[in-house]
Amino acid sequence: MKIKSQRDFWSGLLFVIVGVAFASGSLIHYSFGSSARPGPGYFPFGLGVLLALLGAAVLFKALTIESEGGQPIGSIAWRPLLIVVGAIALFGFALPRLGLAITLPVLIIVSSMASDEFRWRDAVLSSVVLTVGSWAIFVKGLSLVIPVWPTFLGG
Repeated sequence: MKIKSQRDFWSGLLFVIVGVAFASGSLIHYSFGSSARPGPGYFPFGLGVLLALLGAAVLFKALTIESEGGQPIGSIAWRPLLIVVGAIALFGFALPRLGLAITLPVLIIVSSMASDEFRWRDAVLSSVVLTVGSWAIFVKGLSLVIPVWPTFLGG
C-alpha cells in the first residue's frame, strides 16, 4: 500500500491515536452512564470516537486519492508551536491568580503573536470579544466557579 499524501497520512494517524486515547481514557477513568442519564465519561467518549472516525477518513483519503507530489511534510514551525504552547501553559498558571479578565486577553494576544499576520488591533478586538463571551457563557450562563478578577483585588 502506497501513501499518496504524507500530510494526510500523518495527521489522520495522529487523529486516530488521540481519538482512541480519549475514548478509552474516558471509559477507564469516568462512569459512562446511559443515554437517558449520561455520566461524565459519555461526552469525552463521543468526542474521542468522532475524532478517531475523522482520522480514519483522512487516513483513507491519504491512501487512496493521489495528490500532487505526495504532499511531503515540511519543516516544523517551532516558533509558533512554542509560542502557542507557552501561552496555554501561562494561561493555566495565571488563571487562578489573575482571573479570567486578565488571563484570557493575555492568552489571546500572546498566541496571536505566533502568526506572521499579527496585528495589534485584531488581537485586542478578539481578546475583548472572546473574554466577554467566555464570561457570559461560563460564569453567568453555566455558573462555573472561575475567578474573574485577580486575587489581589479581592476576586
